[in-house]
Amino acid sequence: MFAVVTPDKIHLPPGAVVRLLGSWQDYQALNQQLGDRSSPRIKYRDGEILLMAPLPEHGRKVSVIADVVKVLLDHLGREYEAFTPITMELPQESGIEPDYCFYIENWEAIAGKNRINWGVDPSPDLVVEIDITSYTDVNDYLPYRVPEVWLFRKNQLVIYRLQGDCYTVETSSRYFPNINVSEVVTECLKIAYERNTSAAIRELRRKLTSEN
Repeated sequence: MFAVVTPDKIHLPPGAVVRLLGSWQDYQALNQQLGDRSSPRIKYRDGEILLMAPLPEHGRKVSVIADVVKVLLDHLGREYEAFTPITMELPQESGIEPDYCFYIENWEAIAGKNRINWGVDPSPDLVVEIDITSYTDVNDYLPYRVPEVWLFRKNQLVIYRLQGDCYTVETSSRYFPNINVSEVVTECLKIAYERNTSAAIRELRRKLTSEN
């Protein structure tokens, strides 16, 4: 099955990534053409438009990791807002659709809002990305100065933290400094694939409760 991108039709087989030279206006036109479709995903950077059709495993891993974050935040009694899907845009500069994002320290700034004014309202505190097709680049989040990005690639969770004008790899999360989140995510994904997601999340809650 071939990828098709025309003014009248956009179709990508699962797992396909298409890179096109294009302007911000071209990106906006493709976005409008896609409408409310969740696939393919689309982003814009430096005169380039990228489209990607996620594989089924992509959505499953996103769901499990997002559930892990929610359980850990609830365990710590932290307030938060969570979004998916969401499109982050800085006109003429960048457009990106994170797999999942969380407002933790800045949740009050966007609570109750139906639209977020990028560049004025704060960016998410934490973004979760699953990269199976080499579509994701953590530096896409630099223009938005997202404090922390979790990138799951090659069955490993890598934590990136914004330090000045670049992202550095860290061994712990600023939001869960006393929890080995890489280990937790790996274990939950293992249980989810051997049994199901609900079993993985129940086991995580049980473990957190027993450690108190």
